[in-house]
Amino acid sequence: MEEKKKLLLVEGKNDKFVLTKLLEKFKIGGVCEIIDTDGISNLLPSIPVHIKASDVGIVGIIIDADTNLNNRWTSIKDRLLKQEFQVPKDLPKDGLILSNGNIKVGVWIMPNNNINGMLEDFIAFLIPQNDELLPIVDSTLADIESKQLNKYAPIHKSKARIHSWLAYQEEPGASIGVSITRKYLTTDNENCEQLIAWLTKLFVE
Repeated sequence: MEEKKKLLLVEGKNDKFVLTKLLEKFKIGGVCEIIDTDGISNLLPSIPVHIKASDVGIVGIIIDADTNLNNRWTSIKDRLLKQEFQVPKDLPKDGLILSNGNIKVGVWIMPNNNINGMLEDFIAFLIPQNDELLPIVDSTLADIESKQLNKYAPIHKSKARIHSWLAYQEEPGASIGVSITRKYLTTDNENCEQLIAWLTKLFVE
């Protein structure tokens, strides 16, 4: 019998690239097909489609909390309830993994299932402790905002923050994925370890 597909749904190409690099680094690359759905408006309606597919055995879902973690969780939970999953009221802090007897499903809401934010907030966790550049970045952004010179919306401040920090590295402007490979960012972090543990439990164990 042909082995069923293992899918990981993400919102965009940056998410896909970062997850690919993390899986490779922890030597679990290739355990799943990472699908860039090109936005949350496409990802959410695709969930029941993939769950109902006869050739799919596991569906992982990674989305951003953005400004309202509870709303994001509700949007996922409602769709899983309609597919006859026994879904807890609250999203587990270490990520959700459950089965309805036919298919296994996992949910992780960036940055850590616990606070509002997005992929870039998760990446900020990976900046080495006592890094001397990050305070300079924060000071610069605060100065720009105090003068109302920032072109970015408040919701995207974490993007401005991490990409400003990356601009100061040995290879200025390297992508987040490349920065993991080149060890500008550290994966020796509790939040990263929890994400990898969730991915391993969902797709490997």
